[in-house]
Amino acid sequence: MVDDPEEGMLSWDESVFRNEHVFEIDFVPETFKHRETQVESLTYALRPAVRGSRPLNVLIRGPPGTGKTTSIQKLFDEIGAQTSDVRTIRVNCQVNATRYSVFSRLFEGTFDYEPPSSGISFKKLFGQIAEKLVDEDRVLVVALDDVNYLFYENEASDTLYSLLRAHEEYPGAKIGVIVVSSDPTLEVIDELDTRVQSVFRPEDVYFPVYDSPEVVDILAERVERGFHDGVISRSTLEYVADLTAESGDLRVGIDLLRRAGLNAEMRASRVVERKDVEKAYETSKYVNLSRSLSALSENERTLLRVVAEHDGEQAGDIYEVFAEETDLGYTRYSELVNKLDQLGLIEAEYAEIDGRGRSRSLSLTYERDAVLDRLE
Repeated sequence: MVDDPEEGMLSWDESVFRNEHVFEIDFVPETFKHRETQVESLTYALRPAVRGSRPLNVLIRGPPGTGKTTSIQKLFDEIGAQTSDVRTIRVNCQVNATRYSVFSRLFEGTFDYEPPSSGISFKKLFGQIAEKLVDEDRVLVVALDDVNYLFYENEASDTLYSLLRAHEEYPGAKIGVIVVSSDPTLEVIDELDTRVQSVFRPEDVYFPVYDSPEVVDILAERVERGFHDGVISRSTLEYVADLTAESGDLRVGIDLLRRAGLNAEMRASRVVERKDVEKAYETSKYVNLSRSLSALSENERTLLRVVAEHDGEQAGDIYEVFAEETDLGYTRYSELVNKLDQLGLIEAEYAEIDGRGRSRSLSLTYERDAVLDRLE
């Protein structure tokens, strides 16, 4: 009997995906594995809020893609299902990197509509949030996700000070703060003003990188929920897991599975093969780069492009090109260089230059073409 050559081919209305949404980065899985200890610590810190008291403050640390945001979302969902007396708000500081923008999101989360786009002072904005909490006798739990971006803009201490001292200015206001840092080099407590250090004193919860068996376990569950049976073999899944573990970021693996599935569909294949994964990895390995670039301002993107075009040159020479395009002064330029360095997008290394003393050379940490392609 001759095998049907079409047997392994998808028809135009078929898909390898059972539920493609499972492979989106912001998907929150029903079961959340290998973070039981961390979730238990968070639950302990937030339990007083459910009883109507101010919760313990928390510092969550760990590299990107280690389950920090998902843990918070899961816990916030559980609290919301249990009581209406606790309001939980997660603020993405990568997008909201100033004190005012953070409190604008808190206002929106408190009143269910955005504050006026202009004409309202920070003091009034803050006062309306606090007064509503007191009037309704609600506890507010704020998660400052990717708080490192507040530090890059020198806004972290003022933001935390306002939140942590709210009960002094507005008696009865009960606010707890979860600070989430994805920058392993940032010493959060040490970088805060002493006035904030004295009142913050958080519980410390660390999220390590997933090891290879954990990555396989987590991705296998995504495969089961997201793909039809038989779409991806165990050996191909383990190959995806190896690439994920090498990157240290679970989001790389999740994105890799989705793109590999789409590559298989492009071939009208019912199965994901190793070549689909290899092709997908050329894009998925830059998940962190794409995420970092998405939050850059126009001037920051311009500076990164100029560095890419003059990779390895001295900071003073790069400034001359940058200034021609932006008219920004050297002080602001230096601040932008430091931020891109902190984000891991460039390396700013000091070296002795003949006749010029010590000078910084600026180099990309990613491949030049990968950066330029994503800046377009």
